Amino acid sequence: MVSRSTTRLVNLVYPIPETKAGFNLESPTMKKILTACLCATFSSVATGATLIHNINGYTLNNGELERFQAMEFEDEKITAIYPDEKAFAKSDATQRIDGEGATLLPGLIDAHGHVGGYGKALSSVQLTGVESEAAAAERVAAFAADSDNPWIMGRGWNQVLWPDKQFPSKQSLDEASTTRPVALFRIDGHALWVNSRALELAGIDATTPDPEGGQILRDAAGQPTGVLVDNAMNAVKAAFPSVTDKRTAQYLHTALSQLASYGLTSTHDARVDAQTVRAYQLLADEQNLPIRVYGMLDVLDPKNDGYLQDGPIIDPGHMLDIRSVKISADGALGSRGAALAEDYSDQPGQRGLLLLSDETLEHHISRAMAAGYQVNTHAIGDLANTRVLDFYESLIKKHNSGDLRHRVEHSQILRLDDIPRFKQLGVIASIQPTHATSDKNMAGDRLGDQRLEGAYAWKSLLLSGAKMAGGSDFPVEHPNPFFGLHAAVARQSQDDEPEGGWLPGQKINREEALSLFTEGAAYAAHQEAVIGRLAPGYHADFILVEQDYFAMPETEIWDSKVLQTWVAGEQVYTAD
Repeated sequence: MVSRSTTRLVNLVYPIPETKAGFNLESPTMKKILTACLCATFSSVATGATLIHNINGYTLNNGELERFQAMEFEDEKITAIYPDEKAFAKSDATQRIDGEGATLLPGLIDAHGHVGGYGKALSSVQLTGVESEAAAAERVAAFAADSDNPWIMGRGWNQVLWPDKQFPSKQSLDEASTTRPVALFRIDGHALWVNSRALELAGIDATTPDPEGGQILRDAAGQPTGVLVDNAMNAVKAAFPSVTDKRTAQYLHTALSQLASYGLTSTHDARVDAQTVRAYQLLADEQNLPIRVYGMLDVLDPKNDGYLQDGPIIDPGHMLDIRSVKISADGALGSRGAALAEDYSDQPGQRGLLLLSDETLEHHISRAMAAGYQVNTHAIGDLANTRVLDFYESLIKKHNSGDLRHRVEHSQILRLDDIPRFKQLGVIASIQPTHATSDKNMAGDRLGDQRLEGAYAWKSLLLSGAKMAGGSDFPVEHPNPFFGLHAAVARQSQDDEPEGGWLPGQKINREEALSLFTEGAAYAAHQEAVIGRLAPGYHADFILVEQDYFAMPETEIWDSKVLQTWVAGEQVYTAD
């Protein structure tokens, strides 16, 4: 069981600053740390239950909203929920916390993110929101000037936001650096923009054929332009410098600590290789996991085969559960890698990419089910979704594995006939609401009006009776779950566009949206009996928020401010 100490958690919130001579005890941050440590030391020796009162409490009970004014917990578990002041007056809790009127919600769960990638992104060139290729190259050059890393890494560019909407070229990155390789992942992670040095190290030139499930973009002379799509990225990835388990653990810790600041108490890590498993276990052994992790093994990593053979890893305290696998059936819509049944509306002759052959995809789904693992398959295009559902239908019967709660990650563009199949097959639709508001400016061009009827169809899936979970796909999108709640409810960008919402018939209400990030995500991880709601016997995972989620204007939900985050009865984040 992974246990955690209050004193240790102080360092998750405040990294200890050092000088060349050692710790700077006079720095403002260090003084804050010492004060927090003193508070933590006193609180850690106290015994008995804790009552948090003067709160505006909300939780869901199988989708039904319940309100309360106080909550009591002891050790890791909730012991009582008090609906009003008269009720909690009877509490004999020895420790009391005044919530000062803040809203208290269940801890939020992101059902699909990439923790290691987010940790690395926090330590690399940030290109999210950059408005042109030239601006991106300038940012790379500035980063390179201040870094001695052998590779210049980054992510977040999105050519759809640029004036010409064209993919970038290696030439602009060559101007930033000719001696060091540059590798920049597109915002969706399904395309890689590199300079000439990176292409050279990867052995990619005009004679290199496109790999199966990938594309090397080329100019009129047949030369690589510097953009590689899906499986074509693998040759560059193979040239990346190796990273130690300890360094991987640092990336993970950095990311998890940041996620806690947004009100996340748990995340599902989509595609975990064997090294990342070891790094997570390092953190767990050191009792140094800031929030809960539900891992999806990368089924294509042969070093994960041992974990598959040994069966799921389930922590009694559910701080680190690894009982699912991740497979990708296709690419992403923005890079035209999503596999469509018919041509892209804005590029005749192009239908996207199926990343695995039918035989290979079926093999991996089957062997994971046979090993007792939940199968979570990435599918964005309508062809990919149909294909995955077809394999699930036959293989669930073959392995009698319906109880494993298999998932389709993204479930983004669906044929209308496929929507009811999720409930029929007992398959979970794991969705990311912010994809709808991020893609709204290009999805119509890519798909045309007819296919939009089954695209980002969150309300239709709910009405069909499908089980659903909500996430963000960070670092593709921002990990703040309130961005996802806002996108699900308003179907608008944060500048209130378009008026009335994009595809407004697919809006869902606030209870339904909150369920995606609490009960729904917990169910998708087989954890609905221990987290995802606030009730006696459940883990004390909760957040305090400045605004009232259920009373504030829906257009402002994204701007909610998290004041505190608690995991298993311990505070892991507090706002300054």
